[in-house]
Amino acid sequence: MVSIGKNIKRLRMSKGDTQEQFAEKLHISGQAVSKWENDAALPDISLIPLISDYFGVTIDELFDHKLNSYTYKERFVKLMYDSGVLVFKDDGGYYINSENFSTNAHIAKIGECFADFIRDNNIEFDAIMGVAYHGVTFSIATACALHQKYGTTAAYFHDRKSPDSRGRMLCGYTPENGDRIIVIDDMIGSGDSLDARLESMCSKYGVKVSAVIVIADAGSLRSNGVNGSEYIRKKYGAKVLSIISDEDIQLAIDNRII
Repeated sequence: MVSIGKNIKRLRMSKGDTQEQFAEKLHISGQAVSKWENDAALPDISLIPLISDYFGVTIDELFDHKLNSYTYKERFVKLMYDSGVLVFKDDGGYYINSENFSTNAHIAKIGECFADFIRDNNIEFDAIMGVAYHGVTFSIATACALHQKYGTTAAYFHDRKSPDSRGRMLCGYTPENGDRIIVIDDMIGSGDSLDARLESMCSKYGVKVSAVIVIADAGSLRSNGVNGSEYIRKKYGAKVLSIISDEDIQLAIDNRII
């Protein structure tokens, strides 16, 4: 197991901080940080939550505990809660604020969760598509995780809201007729904006939408009373799947994971 000092050094360097800059954030001396990183001393227990928050990792991960006993869904719910993405309201309800996924550690873990989900659900595909804005970031992380964790090579692309100087509407791979694509995004609501993009992709490139995978389904209803995920499912014959459900969050609460 890697020492906490070595983890602090790795995280500090990946953030681009000197020992003095990091020390200043914690209102301690650079010498103290040097001692931690050389395993000559340990941080005071009162500083552990501050260090964890600063680097965007959990306390478990700071101590190199990978939470291997948790399922990827449990890890994802914990990540959302620890990152301030899963926010509970006074009435007991909750909402998801994806804007709080803001560090490279967050994005790497999101990619792993999406990759695990794709593998667990045996989804066959030829290319991964990201849609603006969060979906682009999350889909890139997913594509990287699939290769790094599972050795899966797949084409990747995302669409543009406006063409580039050469009139291209895609960045990355150009789909071919019959390609099966997975679409990655953070949430699905009424499905209107996603529908417009998928319709354009299908008509222009002849792709087949194998699956739309999101963190959570908002359950938003369209004007005809059909929710967005059901509409997309029926129109494109695609699986519309969410990694996290209300039941997953309640289980994490019941099991004291969050």
